Amino acid sequence: METLPIKKYNLFVRLLRMAMPYKRYFIIAFVCIILLSFLGPLRPYIIGEMVDNYIIRNQDKSKLLQWSIVIAVLLIMEGILQLIASYFSNLLAQSVIRDIRTKTFNHILSFKMRYFDKTPVGALVTRVVSDVEAITEVFSAGLMEISGDLISLFFVLLLMFSTNWELSLMTLIPVPILIIATRIFAKAMKSSFQFERLQVTKLNTFVQEHLTGMTIVQLFNRQKIEYSKFEEINKGHRQAHINAVWANSIFFPVVELLSSLSIAFLLVWGALKVGGKTSVEIKSMYGQIIAFTLWINQLYRPIRQLADKFNILQRGTVRAERIFEILDQDNHVQEDGTNTTCDFNQDIHIKGLTFSYIKEQNVLKNINLILEKGKTIAFVGATGSGKTTIINLLGRFYDYEIGSISIGKTDLKSIDLNHLRSNIAIVLQDVFLFSDSIHNNITLGDKNITREQVLIASKAVGAHAFITKLPGEYDYVIGERGASLSVGQRQLLAFIRAYLYNPSILILDEATSSLDNETEELIKLATDKLTQNRTSIIIAHRLSTIQKADSIVVLEKGEIVEQGSHQYLIKKGGQYKNLFDKQFLEEE
Repeated sequence: METLPIKKYNLFVRLLRMAMPYKRYFIIAFVCIILLSFLGPLRPYIIGEMVDNYIIRNQDKSKLLQWSIVIAVLLIMEGILQLIASYFSNLLAQSVIRDIRTKTFNHILSFKMRYFDKTPVGALVTRVVSDVEAITEVFSAGLMEISGDLISLFFVLLLMFSTNWELSLMTLIPVPILIIATRIFAKAMKSSFQFERLQVTKLNTFVQEHLTGMTIVQLFNRQKIEYSKFEEINKGHRQAHINAVWANSIFFPVVELLSSLSIAFLLVWGALKVGGKTSVEIKSMYGQIIAFTLWINQLYRPIRQLADKFNILQRGTVRAERIFEILDQDNHVQEDGTNTTCDFNQDIHIKGLTFSYIKEQNVLKNINLILEKGKTIAFVGATGSGKTTIINLLGRFYDYEIGSISIGKTDLKSIDLNHLRSNIAIVLQDVFLFSDSIHNNITLGDKNITREQVLIASKAVGAHAFITKLPGEYDYVIGERGASLSVGQRQLLAFIRAYLYNPSILILDEATSSLDNETEELIKLATDKLTQNRTSIIIAHRLSTIQKADSIVVLEKGEIVEQGSHQYLIKKGGQYKNLFDKQFLEEE
């Protein structure tokens, strides 16, 4: 059999370390498996002795009955031990993967947005669900059973050679062929598992993306095209499993053939020994032949299963490698900041800020800006001008390397991340809602927020009227991503969240785009309510919504080209006026 490479060995050691908190389960299961490894091979020996002593030589019915009861007791003990071993090995496995899944998901929660930009959601779903689940086999069907099979093999061979070494050598003639076949099978299965891993990820990623984007698929009539792509990926997934089935279909008949050969050699030995023997001497061989027949089955069964279990072990460690790749990722937001006393009711200073998502392709170029406390500041500009990037940096969804951002005199990176984000609320254009009740989507599961507080906030932002018209009102369960609500209604729920959050800094990112006039008026009222007495940053394409802003910053290709109030910029007749006039004519 193929041995685990160093890298796989290290992964296996890491898995074992994660099982240490549950070593009691491991010890119980392992002791039961060791006992089973001894009891199983012992039965053929006792049966052989019973045949020789109480059937062939002396037909002692009482002794035969006594030893038959012993065999029955051994079988019952084996059944109980198998039950205990199976229960505690699976309990160990489920406990470990629960911890791994929790740890993995918690680690993913801390990642920067840059990581999610590059990693498909479907791939992460595969890691957290399928890959973690496959690790259970390492502890249940892999480690435990392999250990038991090896001990059982040793004890079977020990009993065989101590009973009759000549007969043992005769029956073991096909074993070298079995070892070679097992090695070939292990290599084939390893390749199959790697191919399967790739195909499972591709399938999950494709399905997740296309179910999420089903509106686009149907809107552009791409059902047949996307179905054809799915068929190709599904064929690859099918082929990955067929490869494994093919290897099993060849290997296991070979094992059965070799097992039959061992029995054939046993019979040949018996036939050779018969020559010149008396009937009594021939009968004395019956017990050994029966015992060896049973031992051959016990010998080949674990050898046959060892290859399969070893590959299960490999598959688990391969999946574990993918999990540890995530756990070893250093893409999480650096939480070096320890300041939890920063006063956010201060000016925000941005100095020499330069940033790029892709190396040497700067999205922001030497931005110098002061966002005055308690004021409303609007950012405008064409798509890709860097408006949203500034928000991402303020919320530390991405970390800047050139320049600085500070709240008063406190550098943004020195502020504790939880403290920072508890003082900033962001309302995005594309509001994400969970498949849950209106109440839970507003509170995000925070038990400290009461229904009364939710009602007050809903009335304050003008959302109470539409919510009370829904069946179940605040207990109404919306569809996935809020599909049962309009764009405007989803926006209003986001405003309620922000109102309850009561942030020191409010950020509205395209919050009024793509709305009908009636809903836009509600959003404007909610905006006026939310922006009172707090630093507010608004990003908008619809310039009519930001005329009341204290300051408007015009960005172009990552640089500030203009800054001032609406009236000032209109009188200046520069880039802002051109944008305003163009949009005004379009609305006309």
